[in-house]
Amino acid sequence: MSTEGSHERLVIGADDAGIPLKAALVAHVRDLGMEIEDIGVESPEAAAADGTDYPDVAERLARGIATGAWTHGILVCGTGIGMAIAANKVPGVRAAQAHDVYSAERARKSNDAHIVALGARVIGVELAKSIVTAFLTSEFAGGASTRKVDKLKALDATLGADALAPAVAAAPPASRASPGDAS
Repeated sequence: MSTEGSHERLVIGADDAGIPLKAALVAHVRDLGMEIEDIGVESPEAAAADGTDYPDVAERLARGIATGAWTHGILVCGTGIGMAIAANKVPGVRAAQAHDVYSAERARKSNDAHIVALGARVIGVELAKSIVTAFLTSEFAGGASTRKVDKLKALDATLGADALAPAVAAAPPASRASPGDAS
């Protein structure tokens, strides 16, 4: 990713567990010469007061990616798991949890990921900076990965929430089937 003349619009968000790491990453990204928008949360007290949890932050950031407000994002929570799960609920978004540089690089090169999710309770600041640098400076490699990413896009188009609603409604309630029932 080029930082000069780039059309990249970066965003970062965290829940209360990710606030200190988020602050370090905002400074790091700016030290790399890139602009980044910080969508919060700003303090554990503010998050508690308005009931903001990781799904809320992840949804806001992922919807912004899906609509083109931002091109790439960073999400930070305790483990990165919840943020990645929540962000991936938004059709058209590919979020990858990464706790090592290679995974962050491959998220972009092989999967054309839009978002990297990090765990403030499982990685240190310096490793997080390296992961973010790898994610932001890698680009989709195309090649054989293009076919795979196209399949992910097709899943988004065919398995959106509305497409699943009839199948879920038709499924028998779990309480009707017992573990010993034969199919």
